[in-house]
Amino acid sequence: MQIKDNKMAGFVTYIKESFEELKHNVTWPTWAEGQKLMVVVAAFSVVFALAVFGVDKILENLMSLYFGLFN
Repeated sequence: MQIKDNKMAGFVTYIKESFEELKHNVTWPTWAEGQKLMVVVAAFSVVFALAVFGVDKILENLMSLYFGLFN
């Protein structure tokens, strides 16, 4: 039972220290910076999704051509 208590105490200590670090040591962006970063992330996500879609369509067409040779 003592091992379980030690693990639980360690976990609680870890959580407390994590919150303290977030509170005192992390530099949070301003609201305006956060909005700009969100736009950058959204734009990158759209571009990446379009790139994946393009590669998927190219591979789909190549596979159709390849298997069309055997029909």
